[in-house]
Amino acid sequence: MADTASEWEPPALLVAVDLVILTLRGSVFHVLLVERGIEPFQGRQALPGGFLNHEGEDLFDAALRELKEEADLDGSRFHLEQLGAYGAPGRDPRGRVLSVAYLAITPALPEPVAGTDAAGASWTPVEQVLSGSVPLAFDHLQIVSDAVERARSKLEHTPLATAFCGATFTIAELQRVYEAVWDVRMDERNFYRKVQRVPGFIEPAGSNRAVTRGRPARMFRAGPATALLPPITRPEVPSRPEEVE
Repeated sequence: MADTASEWEPPALLVAVDLVILTLRGSVFHVLLVERGIEPFQGRQALPGGFLNHEGEDLFDAALRELKEEADLDGSRFHLEQLGAYGAPGRDPRGRVLSVAYLAITPALPEPVAGTDAAGASWTPVEQVLSGSVPLAFDHLQIVSDAVERARSKLEHTPLATAFCGATFTIAELQRVYEAVWDVRMDERNFYRKVQRVPGFIEPAGSNRAVTRGRPARMFRAGPATALLPPITRPEVPSRPEEVE
């Protein structure tokens, strides 16, 4: 016999937030990680985050608080967007935990400073995380994977890449941003053609930069476009050939 509505009790559910902060440092794509100072997964790398302080705390406010407490970064200075919700059973050994993940992709971030229950905080190359050479706590590898895919898609459809260049930049500098985020090598001529055919993406800056050899490099600035039409599509990465037994 099925339970009646009056007999049903909702399961205990804890709500948390996690933050994926992505940036370029040099020409390498990095993610912010903290070293957990407490169990579970003490000593393991993880995304900054934690539980809501109280029932009245807003999710976004909790995200800002955790980022400040665990890495001493002011999230109100850049754009935080919801990435997704993660609530698979068993994702947290402390009980049933639903985590709402937030994402920021932003340039020029300072070195983080660990605080509260974080034993350390640092920028870690994304490739080291995705390859598994830096193991993460909980299901944070999945969250980072989803965030990186969101970032890569944004470069296809928005002028986000120009935010990682200076006020003026060369096509080669813009290409390096795409290569770092997409983790690919691109043909210079093909990339130049793609960029030039997108209206409003970039515009001439009216100056050239001297180079050691050849003609001076043409300088550009970000244009007025907020969406790239047509998009700058990612090169297809060839799959590895199947091993012959």
